[in-house]
Order: sequence, then structure tokens, then C-alpha cells
Amino acid sequence: MEFQGKKQTILCLSFVTLSSLLGLLCAEIDGSPNIVVEEVHVGVILDMGSREGKIILSCISTALSDFYHLHNNYSTRVILHTRDSKGKALHALSAALNLLDENKVEAIIGAQTRMEANLLAELGEEAKVPVLSLSELRTSPFGAPGEYPFFVEITQDETSQVTAISGLIEMFKWRDVILLYENTDYGRDIIPFFINSFQEANVTIAYKSCIDASSADEQIIEELRKLTKLKTTVFVVHISHFLVPRLFLNAKKLGLLSEGYAWIMTSTSMNFLHFSMDSSVIESTQGVLGLKSYTPASTRLHNLTSRLRRTFYMQDPNIEVSAVTPDGIWAYDATWALAEAVERTWTSTGLNLVNLNNITSSKHGLLLLQEILQTRFKGLSGEEIQYPNGKLVSSAFEIVNVIGKGERRVGLWPCEEKHTRDSYPLNNRRNLLSTNDLETIIWPGGSSTIPRGLKMQLRNSSKIKLRVGVPVRIGFNELVHVKHDNQTNRTYFTGFCIDVFEAAIRALPYEVNYTFIPFPIGINESYNDIIYQVVLQTFDAVVGDTTITSERSQNVCFTIPYTDLGVGMLVSNENEGMWFFLKPLSADLWISSAVFFILTGFVVWVIERPVNPEFQGTPSQQIGTILCFAFSTLVFAHREKLLNNLAKFVVIIWVFAVLIFTASYTATLTSNMTVNQIQLNSRGNIGYHSLISRQGVANIKFKRSYKTVEEYADALSRGSKHGGVSAIVDEVPYIKIFLGHYPTGYSMIKPESTTNGFGFVFPKGSNLVHDVSMQIQRMREEGKLIEMEKVWFHKGTIPMFDNTTSDPNTLNFHTFRGLFLITGFSSAFALFIFIIIPLKEKWYAVKKFRFRYQVREKLQRVRKFFSHKVSNENEENQ
Repeated sequence: MEFQGKKQTILCLSFVTLSSLLGLLCAEIDGSPNIVVEEVHVGVILDMGSREGKIILSCISTALSDFYHLHNNYSTRVILHTRDSKGKALHALSAALNLLDENKVEAIIGAQTRMEANLLAELGEEAKVPVLSLSELRTSPFGAPGEYPFFVEITQDETSQVTAISGLIEMFKWRDVILLYENTDYGRDIIPFFINSFQEANVTIAYKSCIDASSADEQIIEELRKLTKLKTTVFVVHISHFLVPRLFLNAKKLGLLSEGYAWIMTSTSMNFLHFSMDSSVIESTQGVLGLKSYTPASTRLHNLTSRLRRTFYMQDPNIEVSAVTPDGIWAYDATWALAEAVERTWTSTGLNLVNLNNITSSKHGLLLLQEILQTRFKGLSGEEIQYPNGKLVSSAFEIVNVIGKGERRVGLWPCEEKHTRDSYPLNNRRNLLSTNDLETIIWPGGSSTIPRGLKMQLRNSSKIKLRVGVPVRIGFNELVHVKHDNQTNRTYFTGFCIDVFEAAIRALPYEVNYTFIPFPIGINESYNDIIYQVVLQTFDAVVGDTTITSERSQNVCFTIPYTDLGVGMLVSNENEGMWFFLKPLSADLWISSAVFFILTGFVVWVIERPVNPEFQGTPSQQIGTILCFAFSTLVFAHREKLLNNLAKFVVIIWVFAVLIFTASYTATLTSNMTVNQIQLNSRGNIGYHSLISRQGVANIKFKRSYKTVEEYADALSRGSKHGGVSAIVDEVPYIKIFLGHYPTGYSMIKPESTTNGFGFVFPKGSNLVHDVSMQIQRMREEGKLIEMEKVWFHKGTIPMFDNTTSDPNTLNFHTFRGLFLITGFSSAFALFIFIIIPLKEKWYAVKKFRFRYQVREKLQRVRKFFSHKVSNENEENQ
């Protein structure tokens, strides 16, 4: 058998070499005899003993034959040098070193595993030789991209499918999944991407199951038995195709592929499912949903399949090629891209056998790499092939459903570049919006009904039955109200708490029966007592306005809160005095504003008075004009027409400042009138509702407890001076109910969250705690809790505000010092220019007068000179 295997390997290698030589010979015969063909050596490192390695090698050699048959006029020919990695990373590294040393290869194709990819990436980076890899590097979501620029991934990016799977789970409305992966670099590296994407989709990973590739069947069964004990029935599987047969055969034996379960496989497993599995494995995967690399049917792909089928029928009849594997298609396209890049590199840069030795290997490899990355062409399947940033651009994934002896496509998931590792986190929105985008899916067990994702929880082969205690108290019937009908002898339970509990129970994926049992709360019985009944197993749950506290949580389990957290303070709005409108601004700001009003009017008067009649007159008229003009700018009603541009400049700046003043004043006054600054002095009485509501409130004098809405209103209306209280401290839900009854005249100040809200009570270890909490969370996200609050609490507009805004700061001079600085500087600047310009004109006038005087003096001297000279000449002539 060993001799037979070696013989087949030798035959395969001989076939590849012969094909390359024939392609070269045909090209020389068919092409022009004058073309000098240059050989470019390329190494191929594959597991020649595996079926997949043989198919990929055949695809590579066929790609070269097809390429040079089509481009027989090219001056370069790629010569392949194959090496057997034997499926081991060190053998692959040794083969690569041998190829670089002996054959001087310009590029390497191979790396079927991640370990091989990492080793060859390091070697390619050192040797500056492009490595076209069939596997991805071992990386993390936060790894730095571009660490190995000479490494080119020619296969589809595995992480691009993470968003697709997360989108499917979100579309089917599953909230919990079990992640099952292989304990290898290949299996572990993708887990962080799944975790991040599931978190974005609000999907919980209920359990992560890790299986070793070398695990025996007994170990796999033991791990799968753990999964049968979980209530989650949705599995996401990311394992190699070598582990798929044993996993699914054992899972089917344990009933994990029966009705109600859902299995989703990643593309790596699905791509090879029908190439390497026998009929029993296919039978065990019935109903499985998975992703596959999208390879549209084309004439070229069909021809390649036929040629490979004939080739392997003659060389190795044991290998049946029903279709070309995705790796084979990607290797074919990558070889085509490499041959094209080699031709462009050798011709466009003028490289030949003579000057090749004059170029360093690093520069030569870089040129070839750049050509590979810039390559764009139609691939074997008709899709556009390109490798920007050293990665194959993913086109799409097929969503397939395993049915019968084959698989059926039920949908298509288009990919985008931002799905890849370099753009982590995968935060793009889902492409599928509803199940209507998919064809009918046949799930495990032969059912077309979408699995609910959780097992039907049964107890002792019967439905769950709960005895639910309901606290009954005086007041606040909006939360819980119990009414007994004597005629029918039936007790009715209503209220916000009851509605939330019933909605959560109805949404559970299994049936739960419950019976409400009233529990009176009064002087002798408290909320702690009804909660303790759960510990005594008198009740199976408690539904009502039960506050979550750390002390109570020591004995029972609470669901997540379904109401607002914290304690609020309820107060009566105060009536303000007649000088309330002065409060928005401090005294210094009022005075400063008045001074600047007058100062601005004075500056405008100084500038306009010399040229504007409206600013002239008797002293009393001018003073009136200054004041009237200044303060009329407050409402932008000044009627005096300005003639000087400097005055216009001052007014523009001042009007801008006035606009800011008035807007700030209006906003502060509105806040004061809305919020009504409430101050509770140390002598004021404070009411409360329960002992819990007093927690976290210090330095407050509590007077008494109030139980009903009417008692709240009466105590607040009377006030501390007349036997009432100045404020009431209570939990937020109670205050909301009160404000629903009295929407005007009262306000709520919400301090720090010192309580944890209301929650439903269950015994320690109850599975219902998690399930009901999940339903509460879902209702909160969908807005159903707010709708229920509006039905029970809000009968009008509730005046509710945070304590950070309950006492707006009074505006002071310090707040607007920058604005005053700008206004003052602009006025001073205008006044300075106004004074300087006349002085400058006078200086120019004086200078001009002096100049004329000097010219006149010189002219007179010249005249005297000439007159004296003329008189002398006349005397001489006589």
C-alpha cells in the first residue's frame, strides 16, 4: 500500500511537470518563433498524499496550461517546482527553504494549514518573496493588519462569515447558542470574533464546547452528553472537515439532531462536506444549516471539473471528482493572477535574464507583489478576483440546508469589505431582515418549523405549577390590586406588577401554570415575611412591589428589576414673589448690564453728535437721547438713524451681546419657573413610605410614614408649618403613580440610585430566574415595559427632573466677562479711531500748509535772484 501511494504521488508530480513542459512547448510552437521566452520559477508546497492536495495541484497546473494557451504571445512562462509537505508544518518550511536555495523561486503557493501559513509568512517576509496561501494566519481581532505584506491570502476570509451567522441567529430570534469548536489554532482564532458579534446582536453564548481533533469517540460522546443537559438547542459548529464525521455521527446517536434542535456550520466544514464524507455522515447531518463559499456555475468551471475528473480517472481512480473544491477554485484563480503579474513585472520594468542579477531580490519581490495586489480579472466562476491589502475580496456566502443526499441553497448572504478582520469589530447591520428572505428550511427531525432554541422544561413529566404569593396592602393599587368577587367567589389580581409577570411567563418557550395567593401586608406582616415564605417553600414565587436588597438576596433569587431604580423626593411647587423675574441674574450682573447700556449709548452719542442732528440739542435732550437709544437696543427698537460707520460697528457688537443676554435670561427664567427652586431647610419635616425608601438619605428629619396617594397630597399641601411635610422620600415607581394622579403642583427630584428597583422572587437555584429575567430584558428593549407604565402610572404629564437641574445657577458677571470684554474693547476701539482721525487730518493740514509756505518762500527767492540778475545785465549793456 505504501508503495502504491508513492507510485500515485510520483505519477501526479510527473503529470504536473509534463503539463508545464507541454504548455511551454505549445506556446513556443503556436506563438511567434522570434519571442524569447523567459522562465520564472514558482514553488508549490502541498500535502501530496491527501486528496485535497492532489486536486489543488491539478488545478494549479491546469490554470497555467489554460493561461498560456490563451496568452501564447507572452514572453514569460511560470515553471512549477512542487514539494510535498506531508501535512506537517516543518516539512513545509524545509521545502520552502529548499525551493528558495536551489530553484531560486520568485513566489510560493501553498500553506494548507495555519501553522504552515505562519511559518511561510515569516520566511516570505525575510526573503521578500510573495507567498500565496491557502490558509489564513493565526491572528486575533485586535492584531495589527499588514504585519506580513508579502503574505497574500487567496482564500475567502473566514471571519467574514461571523456576521452572517450572527445575523441568522438574530433573525430566528434565538437568544442563546452553544458554540462548538475545534481545539486548534484554526478553531480558537475565530472565537473572539463570534463573541463580539453575538454581543452586538444581544445573543448569549450559553456554553463553549472545545473538542480536540485527536479525541476518541468516547471523549466526544462525553462532551456531547454535557450538551444534552443544557436547555439551549442551538449549536454553532466551527470544526475541520476531518472532525465532522465523528461529531455528527455521535451527536445523532445521543438525539441531538432530533426535532427542536438547530445546527449551523461554518463554511470551512460545509465547503468539504460532500467531497470527503460518506453517505452515513451525510445522513447524520440532515437538517443542518450552514454557510458555503459562493461559486456561481460557469462554463469554465464545468470544463475544469470534467478535465479533472478525466485526469484522476486515469491517474487515481479512487479519487472521484464530482465538483471542484473551493480551495481548488481559489488556487486556479491565484495561479492565473500570478502568471499575469509575472508577465507585467518582467515586461513593464524591463527585467530579463541579463539584468535580473543587477536587481536585488527584495526589490524584485516587491515589484511582483505590487502587481499581484493590483490584479483584477474575472475568475473561474465568473466573479471578479482581486487581492487588495493581501486578501481575497469575499463576494458572498450561500446559506445551504442539508437535505437527502445533497444540499439545497435557501439564501444568499452578500459580503462587504468591512466584514473582514482588518475592520474589526464587525459592527455592520444585518443584510437579512426576516425569514421571508429565505426559502423553506428543513430542520433536524424533518420539521419546517423554526426551533424555539430552548428545550421544553418539564418537571416530573408534567407542566410547571407555581404557587405565587402576592402582597396585598393599602394604597397604590396601580402596582398590585386584589379584588374578591363574592358572587362568583373568585379573586382577581390586577396591576402593573401582575401584567409584567404574566407577559414574561407567556413569552417563555415552555408552559408554566401559576396560582396567585394573596398575602396581607400590615402591622403584623411585612414584605420580608412574604419573601421568607419562599424560603419555607410555602410559595414558589412572589410577584408584587418587592424591592431588591442585598439582605433579601442572601435567601432568595431576584429577577432583574422591571422598574426604575433609586429613591426620589416628592415636593410641592412653591409660589414665587413679585420680584421673581429678578432671580435669573445676580446683582452684579444687573448693575454691569446697566452700566454697559449707558456706556454704549454714550459712545454712540460721542461719535454721532458732530454729524447727526438727532443726537444734538439741549443738554437734557441729549441725555434723554443717550438713555433712550441705549435701552431701546434691549428690544431692538432704536429709531435714531446712524450716519457714522464707527457708530454702526459699536451698535452691531452691542446688539449681538444683547441678544445673548436676553436669550440667557429667558432660558434661566424659564428653568426657574419650571423647576421652582426648592429648598428644604433643616427644620422641615420629611415624610417617607417605607424603611427601604429612607436608605441612603442622610441629614434628613423624617416625621412619619404615609401609605396612600391621598395621604401624600394632604401632607404636602399642608406643609411643615401646618402639621404636614415639606417633602416625601419614596421609591421612584410610587412617586410616578402619585404624579399620575396629581400631574400639576408637584415635582420629583431624583437623587442617587440607592435602591435596586422591584423584582420577582424565586427560590435559590430556580431556572425560572434566568428565563424570566431574559423576558423582562426583551420587554424592556422592545418598549413594552414603558407601554405598561403608561397604562398604569401616567394619567397626565409627569413633572420629573434630575436633581442636577433642580436648582439652576443664577447668572453672574463672571459668566459673561468675555462678552463684556468684547463689547468694551469694540467701543474703546471705535472711540479711539474717532479721536485719531480728526487729529490725523489736522496734522496733514499743518504739514500741507508748511509745505506751501516753503514753496512760496523758494519761489520768491528765485524771483529775486532772476530780477537782480536782469538788472545787472541791463546796467552792463548801458
